[in-house]
Amino acid sequence: MADCLFCKIVAGEIPSKKIYEDETVYVFEDIAPTAPVHYLVIPKAHISKLSDVTAENSAVISHIYEVIAKLSKENEAMKDGFRVVSNCGESAGQSVFHIHFHLLAGRPLTWPAG
Repeated sequence: MADCLFCKIVAGEIPSKKIYEDETVYVFEDIAPTAPVHYLVIPKAHISKLSDVTAENSAVISHIYEVIAKLSKENEAMKDGFRVVSNCGESAGQSVFHIHFHLLAGRPLTWPAG
């Protein structure tokens, strides 16, 4: 999608600090972290939000969680636990309409999220 911030990051048009990449998923550091580890995990294919997941594209979401599990085993800060958050829709706090998962770790994470 031409005007999507995250599609531009995946395409290399906007710089990011890459953590991980494969043919399906791109992971990079959040520019406004709320925890010592704050990564954004996104599919390379544009899916606007969680409510747009279908039988045809759900394998991408499964793969995202496989990547999160892999990263959690490789990052010492995630050994004691981590949080995965995805906001769906403007009233839930979604500001970029390209599905993304916040991966947070490295400090005690309270609820509600803070």
